[in-house]
Amino acid sequence: MIIQPANRLGDVKEYYFSVKLREIARMNAEGKDVLNLGIGSPDLPPSQAAIDELVEQSRHRTNHAYQSYKGIPELRQAFADWYQNWFEVKLDPESEILPLIGSKEGIMHISMSFLQEGDEVLVPNPGYPAYRAVTNLTGATIREYALEESNNWLPDLAKLEKQDLSKVKIMWVNYPNMPTGAEANMNFFKSLIDFGLRNQILICNDNPYAFILNEEPKSILKIPGAKEVAIELNSLSKAHNMAGWRVGMMAGKKEYLDTILRFKSNMDSGMFKPIQLAAVKALQNPPEWYFSLNAVYRERRERVFRMLDLLNCAYDKKQVGMFVWARIPDAYQNGFELSDEVLYGAHVFITPGGIFGSAGDPYIRISLCSDGVLYEEAIRRIEEGRRTNSKGEELRIEN
Repeated sequence: MIIQPANRLGDVKEYYFSVKLREIARMNAEGKDVLNLGIGSPDLPPSQAAIDELVEQSRHRTNHAYQSYKGIPELRQAFADWYQNWFEVKLDPESEILPLIGSKEGIMHISMSFLQEGDEVLVPNPGYPAYRAVTNLTGATIREYALEESNNWLPDLAKLEKQDLSKVKIMWVNYPNMPTGAEANMNFFKSLIDFGLRNQILICNDNPYAFILNEEPKSILKIPGAKEVAIELNSLSKAHNMAGWRVGMMAGKKEYLDTILRFKSNMDSGMFKPIQLAAVKALQNPPEWYFSLNAVYRERRERVFRMLDLLNCAYDKKQVGMFVWARIPDAYQNGFELSDEVLYGAHVFITPGGIFGSAGDPYIRISLCSDGVLYEEAIRRIEEGRRTNSKGEELRIEN
């Protein structure tokens, strides 16, 4: 007998990386030594101050109990100071900040708190797959909006506003953008807030890449009146190398966060206190921390550019974040075809852009989260796999 899954799982599929990692593990077991350049999991350590604090605080017997659903006051204050210092945004640590067990859970909490069947959600194409998956789980309807290279990967708000938006309740945005690496300026954020106010749509900006290869971190909450219609998610996973620690936050109007807390408090029992105290130390990292981190990513990005040149891909050198997004040559039907060719021919995994939506089909994405020597090895393998025919024309990578 097999118990049938709930209808809400409908079109929700297993996460692409979950499936691909199993395939890569199988190939590694066969001795093929796959270089994984697809996933954005930082390989560098957190600051020593954060690690030392975790170790020290873990020694105290009183720190192992259940914690507040809202996070400890010290962490909320540290997030408030961080936003003030870096984004010039003033937040009330008591009522306008809600720590999260990773910002990804915030996507679920926001959606489950505000969406139901009959509601619609504006989801970017291409965009982070979690926006689509979580919308499906709530029973709401996805309304895709296009991000196009010709418009610098920004939504065409005027075009959107010509549509019937009466059922739209939430719009997901993500700047600096993943997967495209595009930035948004404050004028765009102002237009976005005005769009949300006019159409009574909650604007949710997912902002974990604010510091990576980005000279000027930005927050949508800096726009006057933004808290009336916007929530921002942020995370320590990327710019603080703490992906596995699962520390994030959301910021916004008290009334919105109180609603979300009603859902969240039924989902977890708070975050481990030593991790919260260590996160406080991480949020106090000096500017030099971010400068040195970006120096590493900048050097890696140059190597990725070389790899993309070998693959005859086109890319924007001004993109930011911990990935490089590139258009594939016309010889390939889509990024999946090129990704598989490189995987099976050179044993290097790069992400096909199509996992982020149909608009990503002509693209691939390469992570900057590997040691520099791995990129050199990937370049060597790709070069070795290339052959030319009698006319000097380049052939594809051979197995």
